[in-house]
Amino acid sequence: MKKISLVCIALFMLAQGYAQTSVFNELLQKHVTKDGIVDYKNFDDVKLKKYITYLEKTTPDNSWSENKQKAFWINAYNAYTIKLILENYPLKSIMDIKQEGKTAWKIPFANVGGETYTLDYIEHEILRKKFFDPKIHVGVNCASGSCPKISNSAFTAENVTSELTRLMNDFINDSSRNKISKEKIQISSIFDWFKSDFTKNGTIIDFLNTYSKTKISPDAKISYLKYNWTLNGK
Repeated sequence: MKKISLVCIALFMLAQGYAQTSVFNELLQKHVTKDGIVDYKNFDDVKLKKYITYLEKTTPDNSWSENKQKAFWINAYNAYTIKLILENYPLKSIMDIKQEGKTAWKIPFANVGGETYTLDYIEHEILRKKFFDPKIHVGVNCASGSCPKISNSAFTAENVTSELTRLMNDFINDSSRNKISKEKIQISSIFDWFKSDFTKNGTIIDFLNTYSKTKISPDAKISYLKYNWTLNGK
């Protein structure tokens, strides 16, 4: 009987997780364009609060699959970033947000499973350190023009690998964010700031060539574009 009860609890929690992720998915579908432009002005903050409440009550653990954990934390990062923007809207840039001298990424406000985190901690200490996946950089979104576009779908254990791959393909081949030719590339500063993430299995050019529609010469000249921190809103 005890085993049956535990199974029932586990199945209930699983169903709750899917239901709440669906809530976030609906929000993104409604308020984010395919090009990653967010309608912050009309964003449904009531539904967002419902999803945030789920995050506050949920503690991901190692019994979850790696993909489920990764999807959960990327969604949490993006949901809390949107929450922070809405709390400070209207604004021109996430860089305008400051609390006690701390930038948006250093403010301890993201509550997950009863623990309070900064956005930086979620990205660098959880996602980057635990999963070693450079595609995380196109999953988490910094609400700015030069960021890889935010997906208008929530991440799940089932789609996180394919979605991150799609987003990386889109990002690298987006001429507004990376300018690529055979002999010369001007690429996002993300590839400079987090170079170690992208060069674990080769050079930056090796990584880019995995996704780039234009084959880049190994000796191509590399420079980095100035980052546009303008809000990714309508």
